[in-house]
Amino acid sequence: MAIACEFLSVLIPIKNIETHFLGGFAAFENEYQILCGRAPQSDGDLVREGAMSPMDVDEIVTYWRKKGLTPMESLPDGSKKWKDLCVVEAMFGGPTLPCDWIEFSSRDRCAWLKCEPKGEIV
Repeated sequence: MAIACEFLSVLIPIKNIETHFLGGFAAFENEYQILCGRAPQSDGDLVREGAMSPMDVDEIVTYWRKKGLTPMESLPDGSKKWKDLCVVEAMFGGPTLPCDWIEFSSRDRCAWLKCEPKGEIV
């Protein structure tokens, strides 16, 4: 399945949340529900946290860095790519840096885990 992307989206593979969030994905879902009053947006492979500004994105990325995720990594040529999460600009073409584990459709403004079928958009 694919996950709808709006404005700015921070996408995190559920497997990374399982590994780095104390109590795993179930604990994250519970905390998110308490804080936001709703379940996190997920397609079963990815979780999307939405943002309206780059400052909001920075807060989300900082939160996940403190949980142990490595947001990006440097490449030999000095450029960077997303590693444990990915920031996507839905209206401007997708990932803000290269991200080798998602596919993005500009037409449908959605993303999904690479090597998985796009399927239905949630």
